[in-house]
Amino acid sequence: MAGRSAWFESVAEAERRAKKSLPRSVFQALRAGSETGGTLGDNVRAFGEIGLIPRIGTGLDERDLSTSVMGQEIAMPVMISPTGVQAVHPDGETAVARAASGAGTAIGLSSFASRPIEEVAVANPKLFFQVYWMGDREDMKRVLERARLAGAKGLIVTLDWVFSHRRDWGSPAIPDKLDLKNMAVLAPQALVRPRWLARYVKAGRLPDLGVPNVTGPGAEPPGFFDAYGAWMTTGQPTWDDLAWLRETWGGPTMIKGVYHPDDARSAVEIGADAISVSNHGGNNLDSTPASIRALPGIAEAVAGRVEILLDGGVRRGSDVVKALALGARAVMIGRAYLWGLAANGEAGVANVLEIFRAGIDETLLGLGRESIGDLVPEDVLLPDGFALVPPA
Repeated sequence: MAGRSAWFESVAEAERRAKKSLPRSVFQALRAGSETGGTLGDNVRAFGEIGLIPRIGTGLDERDLSTSVMGQEIAMPVMISPTGVQAVHPDGETAVARAASGAGTAIGLSSFASRPIEEVAVANPKLFFQVYWMGDREDMKRVLERARLAGAKGLIVTLDWVFSHRRDWGSPAIPDKLDLKNMAVLAPQALVRPRWLARYVKAGRLPDLGVPNVTGPGAEPPGFFDAYGAWMTTGQPTWDDLAWLRETWGGPTMIKGVYHPDDARSAVEIGADAISVSNHGGNNLDSTPASIRALPGIAEAVAGRVEILLDGGVRRGSDVVKALALGARAVMIGRAYLWGLAANGEAGVANVLEIFRAGIDETLLGLGRESIGDLVPEDVLLPDGFALVPPA
């Protein structure tokens, strides 16, 4: 697709195009969600339950969308959430990084990414590296040192995962490597998606399921499922472990997966610079309410002592404004940019980011707010059920 025909006006349209472009198993992996998909659905649905209170006669001309996250200035309060192996496009995370850079925002790069951190950091220096607690402390040190040498500006420590991977609609068949046997099995899906296949043919390579960023520099990248297995068999970290990690890294650190006010306070106590209210996009513990429902209680608990981000269900600029009014500094998007990448590569990711930028600007205008910093809880109409656990 080229020219005007490649443009899309909503994230929903990006999703439709991604579904038409990708092999079924690849699209199902993006859809994801655990068990009934209850949390997956509530992440999106909850935003629709929050009302906006518009103002008129404000005389506003321009709006300021800029903010900062962990010391990095960004042009709008939307940044790229780290997601694993991006086999939806040959350029993967590098294309995403370039699009984010063009939009003036930061990227979170997954330790399970398909492209090496050194390459992605060149495409976008405003890079935060995401880690899971894997192996022992020496293993963690090697990964942190590689991120430091590559120029990562901060660390995202993901904790919102309990390996709940059963899905009532069935999990997609994703192989651990693309050998001749697996290619033969997947061929019928790929052949009915010739545009996706043609991208890889043009690039001269097959989708890479290796994860180069979970090792030290120069080591052979393990396959995705080998790395996943190492993660699964590592015990859960304690707050003492996380304090050690923060001190060892020595730079800006975000704790991702905070849901309970007590955990938010613990993150403050270990010196975290930011927290992300997140349920791993509905891929974690099903029946967890939407991230946005937990946000007001978290904001009240930390009382401005740490930056708050929100991750989960964000599909439009007005969703971003609602999150900011309830206490978030910025949001992170995941599926939205992956659908854009599948729909039209780097340009598709840029398209999604522009949808968010325009939507935030329009919503600020409607609310009579000159800056995202002016947003307050009184700008939204909040029903019951949006502060899950009262602060102690």
